[in-house]
Amino acid sequence: MSRFIEFEGGNVESYLKTQENKDLLRFITCGSVDDGKSTLIGRLLYEAKMLFEDQLLALEADSRKMGTQGGNLDFALLVDGLAAEREQGITIDVAYRAFTTNKRKFIVADTPGHEQYTRNMATGASTADLAVILIDARKGVLTQTRRHTFIATLLGIRHLVIAINKMDLMNYDQKVFTDIEADYRAFAKSIGADNITCIPLSALAGDNVVEPSAAMPWYHGPTLMAHLETVPVDDDLATRAFRLPVQWVNRPDQNFRGFSGTIASGAVRPGDQIKVLPSAKTAIVDRVVTYNGDLPVGVAGQSLTITLTTEIDVSRGDVICNAADPIEVSDQFEVEVLWMGDEPMLPGRPYVIKTGNRQVPGTLDSLKYKVNVNTMEHVAAKTLTLNEIGVCNLELDGPIAFTTYAENRHLGSFIIIDRFTNSTVGMGLIHFALRRASNIHWQAVDVNKVARASQAKQKPTVLWFTGLSGSGKSTIANLVEKKLHALGHMTYLLDGDNVRHGLNRDLGFTDADRVENIRRVAEVSKLMVDAGLIVLVSFISPFRAERLMARESVEKGEFVEIFVNTTLAEAEKRDVKGLYAKARRGEIKNFTGISSAYETPEDPEISLDTAKLSAEQAADTIVDYLAKQKRLTKA
Repeated sequence: MSRFIEFEGGNVESYLKTQENKDLLRFITCGSVDDGKSTLIGRLLYEAKMLFEDQLLALEADSRKMGTQGGNLDFALLVDGLAAEREQGITIDVAYRAFTTNKRKFIVADTPGHEQYTRNMATGASTADLAVILIDARKGVLTQTRRHTFIATLLGIRHLVIAINKMDLMNYDQKVFTDIEADYRAFAKSIGADNITCIPLSALAGDNVVEPSAAMPWYHGPTLMAHLETVPVDDDLATRAFRLPVQWVNRPDQNFRGFSGTIASGAVRPGDQIKVLPSAKTAIVDRVVTYNGDLPVGVAGQSLTITLTTEIDVSRGDVICNAADPIEVSDQFEVEVLWMGDEPMLPGRPYVIKTGNRQVPGTLDSLKYKVNVNTMEHVAAKTLTLNEIGVCNLELDGPIAFTTYAENRHLGSFIIIDRFTNSTVGMGLIHFALRRASNIHWQAVDVNKVARASQAKQKPTVLWFTGLSGSGKSTIANLVEKKLHALGHMTYLLDGDNVRHGLNRDLGFTDADRVENIRRVAEVSKLMVDAGLIVLVSFISPFRAERLMARESVEKGEFVEIFVNTTLAEAEKRDVKGLYAKARRGEIKNFTGISSAYETPEDPEISLDTAKLSAEQAADTIVDYLAKQKRLTKA
């Protein structure tokens, strides 16, 4: 027999109309490994009669072939779709399933329990209204239970259901349930989570999933399904101020120009006055357009296009707001970050920050603290590793329109993208804009870079020497400066060792300190270029990301990357300071080329093969390059 909901009286139209008017609850299941999340969702789908005959037959066959229940129905197989998941009996990816009952529609995300896949859990939680956090009755509250609870509350999930599962394996003992509930509520109180419903159940046996369990007469609360069907979905976005992040400038022909996107909050009508941020241009709404025609009003959650009575500049990533109640604009924020990358977060390293429909380069400042998910203690740290959560400042290269995450999930969140791999390495929530962003302004000056460079009769330039320790960077840079000085040019040499005696004396040689080392030097070289100088920077600078940051800190054409190309074997032969030998013996940690990586430049302006060129010849090559590029106007 097929198992789907029978519609009343056989009236299809009436049934479909009823379905359209049901509200929707998005929820996730989460918790530690093997707590029974997939089994629970499978049981819900089965009990909600959302499986067709062929699905049941396939489930029966799969259960016999690869199930874990001795030939009985293994409901987890309804959700664990990946082969690796079925083989291991765990959830790796986020699996979404939609189902409906007579009272409500649901979209459930089955999220992985393994710590390695916490980032996938956060992805599922980012759109959920409710979290079902499973706890194995045999194990109680675990670290991953705490971590998932903290992430769920961090992401604004207001309804928590604590499903204490596998009660059948604990003889349905009431004390087991009450002890775990007390332990969990004590933890939840420490993070301010208070909207909690605890339910003892067995997903495998069906106890308290849809029907009350006869084996637990001491429990008088709702079943899981009854709670899911009745928990209020507090969606007040429609009553808030109007915000429309622009996803697309819609220009099908010369007679139509509209701005498309999904309304994040509020409503819009023809005749409304709007403001576009961050430009702050204002206009009047002319039409509210959808595929099916114009609307008298557009509301939160609708995807549509609006046209304006006047032509103003609007681009993808801008936010259109009610003119009387616009959102804030800033480029500096305090943020909370969940790190998802296999490589650690490095404060000061440039990343791509994607918020709404806009992508902006940005950097994360030094951490204020990271969170110990077991104790909720704020712990001092310099960086974040996989699955760690911390608070820091975010600085963007340009302003964005935003709200806090507490006000609007869409406009108050962002993801962090690695500039070279294009992979998502973190997600963040905006707490507030920093006051310093609005208190500091550029001071106009009359003598600028052009005037200073003209007086020196040269074009300001950064000559960035990079290569292994012992490659000859400092020797060649010193010779280049001597030659330029002899030609009458204004120069300054920033050497790695020399700078560490002063400006960067507080930094070590960890990856995080190396990033900060180069960030500071890039800022100094930028000031020297503004002074009209030719600045020579001789640093190992092992990471491409920081060399790119230094390049982008000055104007196009002002940065010349010089790769002093020396093999590791040759550099070790020249080891006049004995550093390589110490590194080989383990006396120096994080030594580039031995215990720390060096990322070879991919497309430097100048590459010097020191196996073929003497230091003098290498210096002449650089000076000749500058002359050919007409950067030495005295030459």
